[in-house]
Amino acid sequence: MPPSPHHTPRTATLPPRCRFGARRTRHREDGQSLVEFSLILGPLMLILLGVIQFGFIFNTYITLSTATREAAREGSVYVYERWMTQGANDAARNADVRSTLLGALNGLATTSPQFATSSTWVSTTSGTTTTFTNGDLVVTYVQPDTVTANDPRAGYRLTVRATYHQDIVIPLIGALLPLDAGGRLPLSGEVTMVMN
Repeated sequence: MPPSPHHTPRTATLPPRCRFGARRTRHREDGQSLVEFSLILGPLMLILLGVIQFGFIFNTYITLSTATREAAREGSVYVYERWMTQGANDAARNADVRSTLLGALNGLATTSPQFATSSTWVSTTSGTTTTFTNGDLVVTYVQPDTVTANDPRAGYRLTVRATYHQDIVIPLIGALLPLDAGGRLPLSGEVTMVMN
């Protein structure tokens, strides 16, 4: 049905000033959306970067825990050499623990656990506990009450504790975390096993 000659479209009846006002309102709404998006973008990016940073931290923690477990396992199955002294066997066992830990760090930087030279271990003994420290790696031998003292340390509890210094990629996130003197997040892994 054709439109009647007396029917005119609604926009045709509006004065010109009102037609332009409708366009201006639409542009203002577009500008408002842009402002709202820019206000949301900052916190959204902070959340996204925080998720990424905590993903790195979680990956490092899991890798360090696994590496510490592997190192403790290597120390617990160390074969005691009868022709060597107990001190020499402890040094060899500790060297195996250290090399296993470094080898199990996979993609993590092997310089972040800060070690002294491979042969430099600080030894302390307190009662039935002997502790060897090499920078961020601590190996402890504890003689339980039910085990007779022996040179191979069979039945002793071996504890390996390693610390890794995680770099913080997002400085704003780093302000919320307990960092060490170098501006890194110290993460620790500790595993205790009975020696064979």
